[in-house]
Amino acid sequence: MIRKLKSGKYRLYSRKKDPKTGKRRNLGTFDTKEAAKKHERDVQYFKRH
Repeated sequence: MIRKLKSGKYRLYSRKKDPKTGKRRNLGTFDTKEAAKKHERDVQYFKRH
């Protein structure tokens, strides 16, 4: 899940909520939406390999 921050950057959150905190885990902050999407694809790839 990618959200735009007030600063104009994009933050990648985990798809599932963290059971400990009840919030989504921050998986990184990126300058562009494309960079965030690329990292999200990379994360999904490494989950399965």
